[in-house]
Amino acid sequence: MKFTLGVEEEFQVIDPVSRELTSHDQKIVEAANRLLEDQVKAEMHQAVVEVGTRICQDIHQARAEVSHLRRVVSQVAGELGFAIGAAGTHPFSMWQTQLITEHPRYNEIVNELQDAARSNLIFGLHVHVGMPDKEMAIHIANSVRYFLPHIYALSTNSPFWEGRNTGFKSFRSKVFDKFPRTGIPDFFESFAEYENYVKLLVKTNCIDNAKKIWWDVRVHPFFDTIEFRICDVPMTVDETIAITALIQALVAKLYKLREQNLNFMIYKRALVNENKWRAGRYGIDGKMIDFGKEMEVNTRGLIHELMAFVDDVVDELGSRTEINRVFDILNNGTGADRQLAIYEQTNDLRAVVDYYMAQTLKGI
Repeated sequence: MKFTLGVEEEFQVIDPVSRELTSHDQKIVEAANRLLEDQVKAEMHQAVVEVGTRICQDIHQARAEVSHLRRVVSQVAGELGFAIGAAGTHPFSMWQTQLITEHPRYNEIVNELQDAARSNLIFGLHVHVGMPDKEMAIHIANSVRYFLPHIYALSTNSPFWEGRNTGFKSFRSKVFDKFPRTGIPDFFESFAEYENYVKLLVKTNCIDNAKKIWWDVRVHPFFDTIEFRICDVPMTVDETIAITALIQALVAKLYKLREQNLNFMIYKRALVNENKWRAGRYGIDGKMIDFGKEMEVNTRGLIHELMAFVDDVVDELGSRTEINRVFDILNNGTGADRQLAIYEQTNDLRAVVDYYMAQTLKGI
């Protein structure tokens, strides 16, 4: 089993003078796609540009693609008078002034969700891992839910919102919580049970297709993948690839257990949500609950345990170097920690934007 990868990153389009989010009127998408063949997409807000890798056979190909996409989109943006930045929220731009992309799908979402949609000015990382079949995909989606807060804590990169230090390491998910069908998913006994759930929602006009289920992890409705959607977009390529490598290793480990007729403990969504709340609030510097021991444990300690849990599949995947960069995040802080440090030094949110714009291109 190969555990192929696909990585999608959403970037901020920034005016390099004001450091505000700005509409690029899809000029970046049009110009970049002449070089990248449909790997760059418009999003609902015109201040967002999304890039997606092709199917990557391993983590090294994923690194090459993620680096290349960041480089090309940044160059194209620069030539058009814009800059790009990787952070889960913009520190001071107001959603009320941002333009919506003219498209039937986005018009429909805004018409239904109103200000919940208009205010959804956030930037995430989505990681796809290839799956042999839907039954295995739903099994892994069930099992992996427990670990989502650990992964999320490592990605936290959105401490500011509308000119305020929110007190959260990731405010992005608080913004997204206003949408229906978000957050930690429920447990499904089988893919058939999940399909029946989707059919009921379609039949009762809640959704027109399963793409409007925006959970933190989902069996992708059209691709043969399981898609992880919980993360803020990380600031650097190193962080994106470290988190991608951890997700891939976790899926490979759970697959291996299943092959041996073993399983990781399944915990209720209500319990996993407690840890997700803590991860968003405190990032890697708080405590989460070890449900097995029924006690609080330092989040860093739980991440070390997670790294030990997946260790026996890492060399098979060839991702030792990349996954070990998780330890760099633990040592140097997440994007949120570094944004907050810059703000503490400068008391200037524009300096924060300058910092993450530079970090977006670090090492490429």
